[in-house]
Amino acid sequence: MTKRDWLQKSTVAVMLSTSLLLFAEGGQAAAQTVDSQYLVKSEKIVQTATSLIGKDYKYGAVGPNSFGSAGLATYVYKQAGLTIDNTIAKLYKAGKSVSTDKIQAGDLLFFSSNGKGAPTFMGIYIGNGQYIYSSQGEDEVVLKKVSDYTKKLLGARRILPEDTGTGTTPEPGQQESGASTIADKVIAAGKKYMGTPYEYGSTRANKKTMDCSEFTMWAYLEGANIDMGKGGARSQANFVKSNGTYTTDISKLKKGDLVFFMAYKGYKQSDYKGINVPKQSITHVAIYLGDDKLLHTFSKESGGVKITNFSNTHWEYRFIMGGRPY
Repeated sequence: MTKRDWLQKSTVAVMLSTSLLLFAEGGQAAAQTVDSQYLVKSEKIVQTATSLIGKDYKYGAVGPNSFGSAGLATYVYKQAGLTIDNTIAKLYKAGKSVSTDKIQAGDLLFFSSNGKGAPTFMGIYIGNGQYIYSSQGEDEVVLKKVSDYTKKLLGARRILPEDTGTGTTPEPGQQESGASTIADKVIAAGKKYMGTPYEYGSTRANKKTMDCSEFTMWAYLEGANIDMGKGGARSQANFVKSNGTYTTDISKLKKGDLVFFMAYKGYKQSDYKGINVPKQSITHVAIYLGDDKLLHTFSKESGGVKITNFSNTHWEYRFIMGGRPY
């Protein structure tokens, strides 16, 4: 497992847990009202920051290939649709101060070498007691534990817009209700094409035959009004990365997610042993139905669009990533 795979497995979903509950005085858990846009943006911030680990440090740089300490935050926030300042001094005064025991994913952390005076470097909190920053000393973007830097920590600022007051106090899982509605519509749109014959490299000019990416294209276009273009599976994966949320952890897939796979190498798990998954090309896409099922089309012999099992099949062994394009 690569370092980046481990990071994505440990951090991508952390925002939903860290954003919903804070501790009130006396130790009683108090539910926050949640603006779904806040959750979407904080998740985007964590994903983007994690994807940049290993990029070069360069003083004053704001990406996309190298970053200064403040420039990393500026770039990451921009990917989430937010424009913020690009100097440590200005960001240290931006937003609102947050107690370090109340920090949430997306908050900015500020440090100095001796824990006093003005901050000299900063990072982005990603949950799980971890933060990411562009380190001059290590000459790259790195992941660190907050607990290892408590003596240098000056404070935290919350710039990410919070609840607008239009949300409601969520019950467990309620924050996903909007996404679940979209997923249900996408799945319903996809199921209308059950049995539609498979054709490799289908023209997309009609719906008489489909390949895997034409099928998912129509399901998302008709079910969610999301146009991913007419490209293939790799194009759709890039669309997800640019416009939505994704994970390389198969256990974190959600109903309605697009699931992307490498080329077939055999039906046994051992056929995929030792493969560097991130280096593999995406050759297939399906829709995850939940309950360990996939909705997709992949060969003429298979009978066209159909539902198949996921776990303990070559589909599980071929998994590269999954996510939603919104």
